[in-house]
Amino acid sequence: MKHCIYILSLISFSVFGQQQITATLKSTTPIEQQTLIGIDNFGTRYSIQQNIFSKTDNTSTLTYSNIQLGSISTANAFNPLKINLFYKNFNTAIILDNRLAEIFKIDFNTKQPYKNVSHISTGYDNTLWIFNQDNQQLELYDYKADKVRATAVPVQSNVLDMKSNYNYCWLLTENHLYTYNYFGSVISKLKNNGFTEMSENNGNIMLKSDQKLYYLSKDSEVLSPINLPELLINRFLLTNETLYIYDDEMLHQFQLKIN
Repeated sequence: MKHCIYILSLISFSVFGQQQITATLKSTTPIEQQTLIGIDNFGTRYSIQQNIFSKTDNTSTLTYSNIQLGSISTANAFNPLKINLFYKNFNTAIILDNRLAEIFKIDFNTKQPYKNVSHISTGYDNTLWIFNQDNQQLELYDYKADKVRATAVPVQSNVLDMKSNYNYCWLLTENHLYTYNYFGSVISKLKNNGFTEMSENNGNIMLKSDQKLYYLSKDSEVLSPINLPELLINRFLLTNETLYIYDDEMLHQFQLKIN
């Protein structure tokens, strides 16, 4: 028992006692107030403003809106050929192509059994990771075949955020951060020490607690705090070793020095 307590104390110390990651400010750009969704390697920006989803590059802006479905709850542009928008109030997801043309609509109200979905994120092929509130379970749902490919074990606390790539899904709950593979199996579980949001890129995770950010490298259980100037963190995005922070007025671009 004493040995277990000692190990837990070491884990707690490692989480909060690591050397900080340096963030060097590269640019600050004024942008209109909006909800940033993603910025890719080419600088293409995905965002939501007044329930209009937009894709902006150096030459043009494309937009998509669906007044009938109301407010866009979340959006995910991890796969730019299959962007997904989620309208939680209508329990409906929309899949868009790279020109923001609608290619698929998923009305979870019509599914049997009924799915009360709170979060969605991109999966591989024609799949979405969805969190079913009624049974507190993460599911890998094939929207073209209309079937669940994988189901995870129910979680015991409220979900705060969810991110994914083709191989993994990260579920941030009030109690833990879970990592799942595409079979729905938990491959890691870390205690949540006050984190409320996250961003993911190439399997690396950025976590927010109050107005501070922490970096979790893939295949690691050690959190490294990011050394940042004092600023409001309204939205934050991780793209490779570039960190974007939006403070409601300015988009700050930082280069991270990660060992």
